[in-house]
Amino acid sequence: MRNKGPMKVMTIIGARPQFIKAAVVSRAFSEHCPGVHETIVHTGQHYDSNMSDVFFEELNIPKPDYNLGVGGGTHGQNTGRMIEKLEGLMNEVKPDWVLVYGDTDSTLAGALAASKLHIRVAHVEAGLRSFNRKMPEEINRVLTDHIADLLFAPTESGRQNLINEGIPVEKIKLVGDVMYDASLFYKEKARKPVLPEELTIQGNDFVLCTIHRAENTDNAETLRNILTGLGCSGEIIILPIHPRTRAKLAYVNAPLPANIYLIEPVGYLEMVWLEANCRVVATDSGGVQKEAYFHKKPCITMRAETEWVELVDIKANKLVGSEPKEIAKAILKSGSFESKDHLYGSGSSGSEICRLLSSSIS
Repeated sequence: MRNKGPMKVMTIIGARPQFIKAAVVSRAFSEHCPGVHETIVHTGQHYDSNMSDVFFEELNIPKPDYNLGVGGGTHGQNTGRMIEKLEGLMNEVKPDWVLVYGDTDSTLAGALAASKLHIRVAHVEAGLRSFNRKMPEEINRVLTDHIADLLFAPTESGRQNLINEGIPVEKIKLVGDVMYDASLFYKEKARKPVLPEELTIQGNDFVLCTIHRAENTDNAETLRNILTGLGCSGEIIILPIHPRTRAKLAYVNAPLPANIYLIEPVGYLEMVWLEANCRVVATDSGGVQKEAYFHKKPCITMRAETEWVELVDIKANKLVGSEPKEIAKAILKSGSFESKDHLYGSGSSGSEICRLLSSSIS
């Protein structure tokens, strides 16, 4: 039996996409569920100020109640430190639910810490699968799903993945994608980022690129191949450089192609502007693949697989791996595609998550 009083939800976030997702649900708590008391915990997983503090300010996300300051270590170091600190915090706050997002070390740490203390876990973005167990994100999402008591699947394919893995159907809720909610809310607030002075953009004559996955940045040959492919396209490539990728460029041992323009990491509102104004997106990010679709832009994914299989099915997304010729060809040949209504919900995922959590406590 829970203590009487407001339902307590502990939201655990640590990486940039989770800030955006949490903003959607936090807003829904405030507007639709006044009986919910939310405690926001920032693990510190992303410790670059451009990719952390600024988001709380520009996206109207409540400041975190706690910042664990964990970041900069290996996956094992980060996860272990987070579990240790989260356990103490959960014992202090005594939440009814722990709410985790996506597939990061913060996600898994939150789910593990809560489960050991017999606190119920809800997972936003449940059921996504790349079926590549070499990716740390895949391990994080699979383990979190099998720990969680309530699983919020963004797509029908995600729901089916969970059923196929033997998760009881009553735990699974198809709610749509909170990032679609976010895209609708923030599209009018987008702002142009600072671009290199020597770069002149006319219309949407550029490619937005992001590279940060360990599978692409940790192997010098793979990263070199990707950069070569981008260079061979001859298109203007704007690459907001993730700190992880910047550190790895020193080991590529090849000059950066002249058509690739590196810029500092951008805030979410600048990213929305880039996505809305580019011709095509080239990425290895799961979230950016979806955002390209939200803005009706074709996407080239520099991976061998994706969690968002429905985008490949409707030809909004093309998987090219790290083969230079395939990357260049896909960029040059990319064109329009036919979008589908409600592929990721109707823009009310946040309020649905709020409703389901509120009705789950007796």
